[in-house]
Amino acid sequence: MPRILASLALAAALGLAALPAAAADKLSVALDWFVNPDHAPLVVARDKGFFAKAGLDVELIAPADPAAPPRLVAAGQADIAISYQPSLHMAVAENLPLVRFGTLVETPLNTVIVLADGPVKTLKDLKGRKVGYSVSGFEDAVLGAMLESVGLSLKDVELINVNFALTAALSAGQVDAVVGGYRNFELTELDQAGKKGRAFFPEEAGVPPYDELIYVARRDRAADPKLGRFVEAVEAATLWLTNNPDEAWAVFRKADPKLDDDLNRRAFFDTLARFAKRPAALDANRYARFAAFLKAKKLIDTIPPLDSYAVVPKMPN
Repeated sequence: MPRILASLALAAALGLAALPAAAADKLSVALDWFVNPDHAPLVVARDKGFFAKAGLDVELIAPADPAAPPRLVAAGQADIAISYQPSLHMAVAENLPLVRFGTLVETPLNTVIVLADGPVKTLKDLKGRKVGYSVSGFEDAVLGAMLESVGLSLKDVELINVNFALTAALSAGQVDAVVGGYRNFELTELDQAGKKGRAFFPEEAGVPPYDELIYVARRDRAADPKLGRFVEAVEAATLWLTNNPDEAWAVFRKADPKLDDDLNRRAFFDTLARFAKRPAALDANRYARFAAFLKAKKLIDTIPPLDSYAVVPKMPN
């Protein structure tokens, strides 16, 4: 009898081996920028096999234009985009059919940065000074709210467009402060240039907290089970890199030789605490507060129902 069972088991095993492996479902992810430490959970999920375990073949695509990914998704030219919560609200106001289904970085990264040994010690000290920025709109609103928290307004500063040379402009003394610099990058760039920076954080100075980086898809794909499998794999990768930061850095830096330098290493470890450990979770009150902030700043005209642009994905059983 045991021989018969063994033979049956062997035959079954051989039969299964003869069957072709199920093809992984492909997903394209348009990043918000070139690959950098903000994307560590995605790189780890891909290169450590978390996506493969979820039956997904995920392609990470760096955009030629950082503003393009949400529009590519809206047009059906990419499955997922990495975007920003503020950008989502404004894109929806433009009638782009987008929906948030997960969070990558769950705190703001944006800051106002000054030189630590400069004349600006508090936000009040910005009165009458030059502030550099890269992109008008949301950055103006952030700076305006932060100034209002100390009794000032945008009329009390001189705004100067320094394009994306925030660190260089501040280091060279062209401006007294910059808005839009990330706490996990520009502060380190300053340090590497021999300058120590001081950051003022929007969420501590009149700006409601928000998710810096989120996952968005077309609204008509909100119930696609592949999105839930994607988020579940990202969650597993995020927890793994949180528990194994040194090994995770080794995985991340191997993804591209350009990543293996001191700036990216320091940014990687500075960003670990900011990755969403529950990427599927949606804080409705937080989104409502931030939408009200954008409306008050006249960046959007109306606030649509939350479930029309932000959902919890359908997770695997």
